[in-house]
Amino acid sequence: MSHAETRRARTEKAWAAAWGQGDVDALDDLLSPAYLRHGNDPHPQDLTAFKAAVVSTRAAFPDLVTTIDDIVVEGDKAAIRWRSSGTHTNSFLGVPATTRRVDVSGATFARFEGDQIVEEYVTWDPRALLSALGIIRVGQD
Repeated sequence: MSHAETRRARTEKAWAAAWGQGDVDALDDLLSPAYLRHGNDPHPQDLTAFKAAVVSTRAAFPDLVTTIDDIVVEGDKAAIRWRSSGTHTNSFLGVPATTRRVDVSGATFARFEGDQIVEEYVTWDPRALLSALGIIRVGQD
């Protein structure tokens, strides 16, 4: 198995355990203790904050399914295209349960050092989530 194939397989395994089953400690094998996740918030998440975000997301959407559509690994970089869906059955970020079905998608760009990811940049449209929850309207009036 090539280095790229090993990184791809380890990424898929950790994501399935964390996002699919709530086993956030499985991320310890993939993510560096110095891990930083950059996203829509101006302050990056460290490993502890990212794990907490996964746990709170799965608590709010207990039937959450996250699918990796593509992983491209080249050198020390990886691009991951993903989508998630679930039913909002518990409070999420202060929003009471709406029982609405939510579908979001995005991309994560990761940088490896050795066998572990040290940094990720995540891009997705949070308006899709807020719209699906009925918090905001997107599109035509």
